[in-house]
Amino acid sequence: MKTWSEKTITAFLATLVLLLSLIVTFPLSASTDEQPLPAADRVKDGQKIDLQQEKYTILFRELEQEHLFTKSELETIFSGVSIKRRVLVLMDKQWESKPYYQYRPLFITRSVIKKARKQLKKHRKVLDRIEKELGVDREVVIAIWGIESRFGTHSGGFNVFQTLNTLFDAYPRRSDFFRNELVQFLILCKENGYDPLTIQGSYAGAFGQTQFIPSSFREYAVSFDGDARRDVFNSTHDILASIANYLQFYHWTLDAPYYVDIGSKLKGPKVIQANKKGRKGLVDVQTVRREQTISLPEPSEKRPLTIVGLEIDQSIGGGKRYVAGYPNFRAITEWNHSNRYAMAVSELAEAIQ
Repeated sequence: MKTWSEKTITAFLATLVLLLSLIVTFPLSASTDEQPLPAADRVKDGQKIDLQQEKYTILFRELEQEHLFTKSELETIFSGVSIKRRVLVLMDKQWESKPYYQYRPLFITRSVIKKARKQLKKHRKVLDRIEKELGVDREVVIAIWGIESRFGTHSGGFNVFQTLNTLFDAYPRRSDFFRNELVQFLILCKENGYDPLTIQGSYAGAFGQTQFIPSSFREYAVSFDGDARRDVFNSTHDILASIANYLQFYHWTLDAPYYVDIGSKLKGPKVIQANKKGRKGLVDVQTVRREQTISLPEPSEKRPLTIVGLEIDQSIGGGKRYVAGYPNFRAITEWNHSNRYAMAVSELAEAIQ
């Protein structure tokens, strides 16, 4: 039987140490460039959701103890709930990520403008009342209605209950947000006598002609047609007033500007920095006037402005169009956080005025 010499053993140990150091430095499990799997690729369509998970046990306990759902109610509602894979696919391909020159035509066309003007005339009386009582311009109300649901003709084809469960269970990035929306949805259904299993909406859980998410419905929906029921499905009075009520909450000012064009180039450090910060990058009007060497109207209550860059198609020169978003523009971004969305609403409102 051969035995290893001391020299051989020393060489073997040195080689082993080197290999172990390489494994620590360059793990075998994944490269540094490897990206995590998209949420949609981790599930199968129609896959049953495991209701025995701890997060569902905690959810059911909350619904029973804090919101007075019975165990029997929850068993009936959640029985057989499954994943809708298409929801996860769409969540990672949202329209707001498109450059503005591609985003705008999705919502502003001659046909949409024509229909919007008809709605403006058709609902003149309730819009008069909305401007008087809520202080929100009729054109922006009609514009949001048109963009959200094509004036009520398209409110979404996804089951809201299934959608919210899919996002709570299988969309880790925003699981906590959609857990809250699921709770809010069940509460509003209980409060308003809705069957939670029948309501249809968007891939993000928004529903009705207003496309409110559940928490927004509970916070901002109003009855404006003389009854006590807040109906964002069929009552045009409630739909239009609920849109206005949301904007009023975020300090909408009647007859004030939405935005002002400030050129194709940002000229000063403060407006450049505000633009880089996106929706929350704010700057006072005096600074914008000075750095852009431009005349601008005074914003309501001297509130700050946001600086927005909108992409221009390369076929007509490319670059960006910069605008100063006024407080009313910022109110629209509270409805939808995308500056592109707020710009589309603003330009549609202008077009139908």
